[in-house]
Amino acid sequence: MNEYSRTLGDVVKRTRGKLGLTQSEVAEAADVDTRTILNIENYKGNPKMEVLYPLIRALKIDAREIFNPEMQRESPAITQIRLLIEECSEEEAAALLPVFQAMLTAIREKCALHI
Repeated sequence: MNEYSRTLGDVVKRTRGKLGLTQSEVAEAADVDTRTILNIENYKGNPKMEVLYPLIRALKIDAREIFNPEMQRESPAITQIRLLIEECSEEEAAALLPVFQAMLTAIREKCALHI
């Protein structure tokens, strides 16, 4: 089993549970076979984009949960930083990038000195 199969299966199952949906209801919403949802949740799925795209949209899954699971953090501070970044224009983000990198380096160096 590939790690991405486990990640996808876990995210689909967790989200379906939060929404209180059955596998059949999810399958219907994504216009796929119920067995497809069963296979994905049991880590046997390796869906093509034609399945993955409508599934993610039907469950309103943030694709980062699947493709960048290491970014999953429940920290309010991290969430707030992400929201601020998403509001930035490309020009603002480019201007903030070196500032952010410098601040992060300084914080990490300070923390390293205390170890």
